[in-house]
Amino acid sequence: MPNKKRIFETRGPVDPSRNYVVPRQTEIAELTARIKQGRYIVIFAPRQTGKTTFFRWALEALATEDNTYFPLQLDFQICQNLSTEAFYHYFYKTICKNIHHYFNNNQSVIPDTLSQFLENASITDHVSMVDFFEQISSYLKTQKLVIIIDEFDGIPRGAVSDFLYSLRHIYLSNISQRCPYSVGIVGVKSITQLNYERSISPFNIQDDFALANFTPSQVQKLFEQYTEETGQVIATDVIETLHRQTAGQPFLVNRLGQILTEEMGIPLTTTITHAHFEVAHRQILEESNVNIDHLVTNIRRNPRFESLLMKITSYDAGIRFNLRDAVLSELVTYGVLKKSNDSLCEIANPIYQYCIMQTFQPTINGLEQDYLSDNRN
Repeated sequence: MPNKKRIFETRGPVDPSRNYVVPRQTEIAELTARIKQGRYIVIFAPRQTGKTTFFRWALEALATEDNTYFPLQLDFQICQNLSTEAFYHYFYKTICKNIHHYFNNNQSVIPDTLSQFLENASITDHVSMVDFFEQISSYLKTQKLVIIIDEFDGIPRGAVSDFLYSLRHIYLSNISQRCPYSVGIVGVKSITQLNYERSISPFNIQDDFALANFTPSQVQKLFEQYTEETGQVIATDVIETLHRQTAGQPFLVNRLGQILTEEMGIPLTTTITHAHFEVAHRQILEESNVNIDHLVTNIRRNPRFESLLMKITSYDAGIRFNLRDAVLSELVTYGVLKKSNDSLCEIANPIYQYCIMQTFQPTINGLEQDYLSDNRN
């Protein structure tokens, strides 16, 4: 029987050569289609839902399909405490570095004229940024610049409004001359939540793209990769229950995969059954991991969260789902709440529900089994 070569990953971007992965081919095709239409896209989802991996794969797919696109990947994660001037310098240097990387990765030589332009250019503010892109388009000739900005939430507060206004200015220009042709902003928060001045969004041309959790079919295919590679059978009801308890949240799915296939020491000749899942389920409910710790930190941020969440978990009275409510919107941003089929607020998944109850009501007064039961719909 073959030895298992890959693992379930919970610590960062996944690599199909090392990890079991959900390809998200349908979602990638949808995103690349919007890029080809020249959209300025906002991709937002809670942390640890695979955003970074997703947009990296999307850009790779785009470059493979059509070499007329010139994709760049940027990251604002370390920028939050920079001055506006330092931020724009970082932005310029990162663009230059990534352009050089693009040519190196494609085993081609950067044109001397482009190299010289990059060496002599600069970006000092949002106005010079517009000018920089106008000039660089002439050096790319027929290629269309596509920029994806990861961790956009890290942009300095003093820079965000003018930066977005400048992107809007570029977007409204002649599409045949637009540079960047398409922009993707990736973050936890939506643009409206980044609008610190509480005024009309400077980026009202955005095309929202919400990255969803894994579907039951995607979770099934994820574990099928493991079975094909190791020969170990996983009972169908295990995968169904795993999806029901996690609602397809990528970190939770992969963490349960780690526990079941790496930590419990189940022989490969033994089928993974519901009894095994119950042990893994209990472990993830009781352990401290980065996802659950992040959840608890977020729900403790605002004193209003406790009473609201306890009302939702009590089932006594439904709370209408309303993204215009600042408190509800923030909890959705953190991945804590979702919209139920009857348009009410619902905790994102049963594992989170149990952890919320533990956080705010350590003694669950006999209700514990309600939140642990696999029979709840």
